[in-house]
Amino acid sequence: MGLWIQITPGSSEPVYVQVAEQISETIAKGQLTSGDKLPAVRKLAAELVINPNTVARAYSQLEQAGLVTTKIGSGTYVADPKLRRADAADINVLAERMDTLISRGLNLGLQAQDIIKIFKARMDKFIGPSNL
Repeated sequence: MGLWIQITPGSSEPVYVQVAEQISETIAKGQLTSGDKLPAVRKLAAELVINPNTVARAYSQLEQAGLVTTKIGSGTYVADPKLRRADAADINVLAERMDTLISRGLNLGLQAQDIIKIFKARMDKFIGPSNL
């Protein structure tokens, strides 16, 4: 299983958000796939030297996003992508975040093609070279 998490102490992002985002990224990259089991809450907390409640909160956030499912007594598993929901609210949040990034790029003096080039490079990081 390809789960490697690095916590950044002093970050403006809470630790549970850092954990959830890194697991989400690992799923998006295909390093964790449908049915893969995540480490037990206490085990991951011990490895990261953080409170188990922090890991439980991260897992809960991932479950609310539909990325993982928890089977009581069995553990937490990566959800089947076909069963994940992509509701309009989530898509709107994504679009708003993209708007913010585009605005920041333009305010930095970047041209549209520069922003697209950066976006393509980041997409390639997740899905490999593409024809975007």
